[in-house]
Amino acid sequence: MKVDLTVNGERHDAEVWAGESLLTTLRDRLELPGSKNACEQGECGSCSVLLDGELVCSCLVLAAQADGHDVVTVEGLAADDVLHPVQEAFADAGAVQCGFCTPGFVVATAELLRRNPDPSDDEIREALSGNLCRCTGYQKILDAVHVAAER
Repeated sequence: MKVDLTVNGERHDAEVWAGESLLTTLRDRLELPGSKNACEQGECGSCSVLLDGELVCSCLVLAAQADGHDVVTVEGLAADDVLHPVQEAFADAGAVQCGFCTPGFVVATAELLRRNPDPSDDEIREALSGNLCRCTGYQKILDAVHVAAER
């Protein structure tokens, strides 16, 4: 089946199979490897994207469900080769270890700061509770969110 979606501001047509996830379409068909394939069960947040401005796990969304919709991936947060403030903050705060979970955390943080530009620690923890990191103790991620909020 054919889907038509806008990804990071650019319109794409893709030929997908009926049961294909949005994550697979993004990574394999549109060559956008930022969203990571970790659990395929919506438990880790590594594949987080914005679908019409809402944070979703792209492994749980069928590509067909995204037909006609707007998707923003971690790659789409940067503009004109300039990193998004959240991307910069994660690098500056050292909130990246292996980096596998980072795209999901970055997208979730950008969505949080859009809704709440000055979140408390508890609000940050709640907003990022759907994202798991196996390498860090989360403190540097929390620090990065505060750095991004200041910017």
